[in-house]
Amino acid sequence: MKSLILIFINILIVGLFLYSKLLPHKDKLNPRYKKIFDFFYGIFSPFFNFLKNILKPLQVGLGLYVDLTQILLLIIFLMFLNFL
Repeated sequence: MKSLILIFINILIVGLFLYSKLLPHKDKLNPRYKKIFDFFYGIFSPFFNFLKNILKPLQVGLGLYVDLTQILLLIIFLMFLNFL
């Protein structure tokens, strides 16, 4: 059971990476990859919507902001991996 949870968390981490890279290009995806993107979008979008109310983007330069919600979610997933 523990190994299934670890595999699932690893899949979520890879999905988070793909989500962050493909989000700006979601309209240009092939139908096959669009289904995969939509799957991870359905998982992550409620978390991001909730976290965006709590965490505001961090200003790292003049007019340059970093969205911390994806970083926070990655940290949470990595902590789950370490504590299981």
